[in-house]
Amino acid sequence: MEGNDGNKEQIVDVRSVVEAVSVEDGDVPVYQVESLCMRCGENGTTRFLLTLIPHFRKILLSAFECPHCGERNNEVQFAGEIQPRGCCYSLEIPPGNPKMLDRQVVKSESATIKIPELDFEIPPEAQRGTLSTVEGILVRAADELQALQDERKKVDPQTAEAIDQFLMKLRACTAGELSFTFILDDPAGNSFIENPCAPSSDPSLSIKFYERTPEQQASLGYLVDSSQIGAGHAAVEEAGVADQGRREPHGSIGAAAGHRAIAQSNSAEIAEALFRYTAPEEVMTFPSTCGACATRCETRMFVTKIPYFQEVIVMASTCDACGYRNSELKPGGRIPEKGKKITLTVKNVKDLSRDVIKSDTASVKVPELDLELASGTLGGIVTTVEGLITKISESLERVHGFTFGDSLDENRRSKWLDFRARLKKLLSLEEPWTLILDDALSNSFIAPATDDLKDDNQLTFEEYERSWEQNEALGLNDIDTSSADGAYEAGNDAKTE
Repeated sequence: MEGNDGNKEQIVDVRSVVEAVSVEDGDVPVYQVESLCMRCGENGTTRFLLTLIPHFRKILLSAFECPHCGERNNEVQFAGEIQPRGCCYSLEIPPGNPKMLDRQVVKSESATIKIPELDFEIPPEAQRGTLSTVEGILVRAADELQALQDERKKVDPQTAEAIDQFLMKLRACTAGELSFTFILDDPAGNSFIENPCAPSSDPSLSIKFYERTPEQQASLGYLVDSSQIGAGHAAVEEAGVADQGRREPHGSIGAAAGHRAIAQSNSAEIAEALFRYTAPEEVMTFPSTCGACATRCETRMFVTKIPYFQEVIVMASTCDACGYRNSELKPGGRIPEKGKKITLTVKNVKDLSRDVIKSDTASVKVPELDLELASGTLGGIVTTVEGLITKISESLERVHGFTFGDSLDENRRSKWLDFRARLKKLLSLEEPWTLILDDALSNSFIAPATDDLKDDNQLTFEEYERSWEQNEALGLNDIDTSSADGAYEAGNDAKTE
């Protein structure tokens, strides 16, 4: 034992540390391991501490110090699970705003940092797991580039001069003199950039969640079929799908068996909500790839029509290898010409039980709380009004959970606690409140409480023309259907003749 009992520092071997950080213990000591210093070759000391950031992640902090040469470094590793989807944070930093550079950043060992304006990228292996700020990460990158400049000037003066010019721009960004975009892309989904405006949206910060590619799955340590790498989702050929896909009659996998099959794939809410309207005529199954372990699995799909809404496609996947289950709701038919804004005034308990379909292109607003969630935040879900508010609360604590921790000052902590209390009050219905779904593709829906939509005075649907920016974000401005239209007209002319 080294040090007093209060520090709880022990010198142990690496195996003991691994065993210690694997246990669920609220009073975890600081462990010390003797390790080699890569600068001087002597032995230094690495300290390990397993800790939990409230409402965020369980992390392993390690700090190395060499008493011989003074070398010091630290690292953050995630001791918890890899998230189902990757995340990409994009922070727009204007000049003359130093507070933007003080935002806290959690960078996992699998995350990449990019600054497009400088054509600059920090790969995962360059800076491993880090708990820092935007300024701290840029300063560290500049210092590491500067460290070998004297040697470069002797060997390759031209490259050294180019790096000097680049360092001037990088340090100008670090000082807040230039505007730039700070992008944090993590396929493991364990990285984070602080949003000081939370729970409100931050106009300077955008978050996107995405499905990992086979290459990213392999980099995270998942077992991936070598034939899938480089081929992506195009690896499944149409002929193979046609041969292996099968259609089941309505009786065998339709109303009763289909209800059971979909529900077993983590789709109980979808099944209960959609079968309330109509049972599918048939369920189609086809081979696919597991989003967690990238092994072969089976996806079930059926099409159903929801009154007052439209045709939708329900897809559910189950992986027998790792147990991963996933369900998705996709709109059917053509892309609507207009967007739709749905407004519901929630007054009683029955309103909390209304069915809600929120697509991944819909934003959610609650004006009474000044709450706004951008499109894509929760993905596409089928739930109820009560379930949607619960998912919003869970999502805010997960995405912005780091700001709930003990590093938060009292003023902002009280603001968060007050907002969380007001969010929970919505479900107690102490006073009426408004739920707004704004979907540029009109793929969202709130069920009416009456048989005739016109008789529901608490629910309104408003259509609007999409802006050019919205069409651009959805990729609609680049769609060229002239060749398809020509082929369709030619086919009609041939039939007429």
